[in-house]
Amino acid sequence: MSGLVVVGVDGSASSLAAVEAAAREARLRGAGLRLVHAFFWPAMHAPLGPSPLGPPEGGLRNMVDRLVAEAVERVRAVAPEVEVGHVVVTGEPLTVLEAQSRAAELVVVGCRGMGGFVGLLVGSTAVHLAAHGRCPVLVVREQPLLDGPIVLGVDGSTAGQKAVDFAFSEAALRNAPLVALHTWTAWNAPMPAPQDPSVPYANPPGALAEGEERLLSEALAGRQELHPGVVVDHRVVHGGTREALIEASRSAQLVVVGARGRGGFAGLLLGSVSQALLHHAHCPVVVVRGTGERH
Repeated sequence: MSGLVVVGVDGSASSLAAVEAAAREARLRGAGLRLVHAFFWPAMHAPLGPSPLGPPEGGLRNMVDRLVAEAVERVRAVAPEVEVGHVVVTGEPLTVLEAQSRAAELVVVGCRGMGGFVGLLVGSTAVHLAAHGRCPVLVVREQPLLDGPIVLGVDGSTAGQKAVDFAFSEAALRNAPLVALHTWTAWNAPMPAPQDPSVPYANPPGALAEGEERLLSEALAGRQELHPGVVVDHRVVHGGTREALIEASRSAQLVVVGARGRGGFAGLLLGSVSQALLHHAHCPVVVVRGTGERH
């Protein structure tokens, strides 16, 4: 761990909510917090100082200084003990925050920034970082329930193991229960009974459900010993993964998923489940890229 939480700041209400969430995450970890603003106007050769006809406190640079100062004050109100720094980097937000993620243990962003359009459920910065970030990315959506459980989406894939590790660590940090949720659907349900009772089932009744429960247990193996204080609720649900996790997010303080699951296609940087949660979850979402996933 680097001991650093990074949060993107652009002055929007969404980014200020992200600043508060990042301050809490830094406090939990005993980590430093870095506020990052991507200042792309110099690259467009726009004037940075105040207009000769306007007030001396005007201009783009002064505006950036004010919004960063507001974010610093928000951190101090939420977590005054956190060591906070800030940087203003020339460049567009996607590139700047991806570069900042290389030195961080967590990057936090709002679901929509100042450029968000009405009706657009999640911003391009959040989606891009979830797919390309070099560390887990927390996307702040609705106000979290601070006493709810951590919900972990488990599919048994190798790529999802880092998400399992992160969820257990996060539950331990927050002293929160963990709901490990695995789903299975009708396409792999047991076949109906044959008309002739002497003909054996291809899959005995309940065998597939038992197999899915075993998959969940195996995916979580060893973590309980590392985090003995975390209470884990194993849930195997017959239904769609996206629908089950979105419903579970209603009572959660955080949902944790991998970037791509068992159904991920080579070259697809963000899976359908993580995409759906970024757009529709009722609480903040952390997307954790697995070992070996490349840009």
